[in-house]
Amino acid sequence: MTDPVERQDTGEGPRLGFPLRPPAPPGANALSSPAVTMAGRRPRARLRPNVLSAIAAGGALGAPARYLIGSSVHISPGSFPWGTFWVNLTGSFVLGLLLTLVVERWPPTRYVRPFAAVGFLGAYTTFSTFGVEADRLIAAGRIAVAAAYVVGTLVGAVAAVYLGMFLARLWPGEVRR
Repeated sequence: MTDPVERQDTGEGPRLGFPLRPPAPPGANALSSPAVTMAGRRPRARLRPNVLSAIAAGGALGAPARYLIGSSVHISPGSFPWGTFWVNLTGSFVLGLLLTLVVERWPPTRYVRPFAAVGFLGAYTTFSTFGVEADRLIAAGRIAVAAAYVVGTLVGAVAAVYLGMFLARLWPGEVRR
């Protein structure tokens, strides 16, 4: 067997030991495919400025929305971080609702997902702040509050996504497959 590092040039993962892409059909030359370069690798995805602009515009609106909600909820040090909790749950709900509508109900569009899901909701939700706040609660000796915060956020966010998906599937109209 070859050294795992040597397999990188053959399209196999450095430690996986199996091809990262499916093998070419029998009789086909894998290098003749336009999706494979001469080195046997797929070319990198091309950056699309319009899609990146949609993501940036969404993020430019999502971050201030998070800040306004988070700063409007006063919490004292060592208490349950309600602002971040509600931001993450509402963002999870909207993500489940929106992506289900985009994928299953609405006509295809190039910019809704990047703008709303990646840009706006990516900047609006803040699981990094969730981690920092949980760590601070633990450091302050508020283990029960930290545990309630972590479990409540994770369970609540998953439940919120599924509730959003459920409600989106009740949306009137034909389901697009």
